[in-house]
Amino acid sequence: MALQPQYNLVSRDTYEGARREVVEREGLACVPYFALAAGFLTGKYRPGKRVDNVRNLPGLAGGYVDTERGVKVLDALQQVATARGAEMATVALAWLAQQPTVTAPIASARTVEQLPALFAMQDLHLSDDELQTLTAASS
Repeated sequence: MALQPQYNLVSRDTYEGARREVVEREGLACVPYFALAAGFLTGKYRPGKRVDNVRNLPGLAGGYVDTERGVKVLDALQQVATARGAEMATVALAWLAQQPTVTAPIASARTVEQLPALFAMQDLHLSDDELQTLTAASS
């Protein structure tokens, strides 16, 4: 059995806490959706940058753009991604995959060109320092 919550670097309270405790206690799997926060964690949406896309609406990817937390998370993702020579999406998925009880993050691609960044998550194991940098930025 598995639980499928929304869970990612900018939406942690939707799973961490009581839900994760139940998953741990009952030996369930967690398969989180919106792993890339509707594209926000790819770095496509940034403060002051206009992107004509339905995901840029408040409440979706664009809803995180003008928040302090959103900016901190993007900065931390960019830092780790640059150091690793990886895409921001790959780093965001790797962080999620390394969280307790997460079996596999769910991320979707709209184009074939977006697939390599998603597949690369399988080969990216973040260090404890990198995990802490991302976790702190998203707190």
